Amino acid sequence: MNEQSSPQTVRPAAPPVRFDTKIAVLLREDLEPWQRLNVTAFLVSGLGTVLPEVIGEPYEDADQVPYLPMFRQPVLVFEGTKETLTAAHARTLSRALPRAVFTSDLFTTGNDHDNRAAVRSVRTAELDLVGLAVHGPRNAVDKVLKGARMHP
Repeated sequence: MNEQSSPQTVRPAAPPVRFDTKIAVLLREDLEPWQRLNVTAFLVSGLGTVLPEVIGEPYEDADQVPYLPMFRQPVLVFEGTKETLTAAHARTLSRALPRAVFTSDLFTTGNDHDNRAAVRSVRTAELDLVGLAVHGPRNAVDKVLKGARMHP
């Protein structure tokens, strides 16, 4: 097919975008692979509900089939020890950054109501965190994640 008869126009690649903000997920390093995926999915679902600016426009393929919008920027996934997660949580709170948490208790519940009740029943300092999602200015999120490493 020549360029004139092609149904799609290929555009040159845009230069990389450097976002002013960062979306990051920090997972406890001792999670099973299925738990890492589950926790990540749950955590990031909370960010888009209260931060509409992180959501891009809906997608559509060449046949005009619509798809849901997604985050407009990458989600970076990190891992760390229980202590790293606890410290990151404290730094997130001290900076008042938007956050979502996943505790070990949530692996034993079966619905949203019980999930919220499980978190509500534990004092902040005693949460057994296995995951944390945070959004904010790049430098603030970097400081929150001090001691964590990129997920392999």
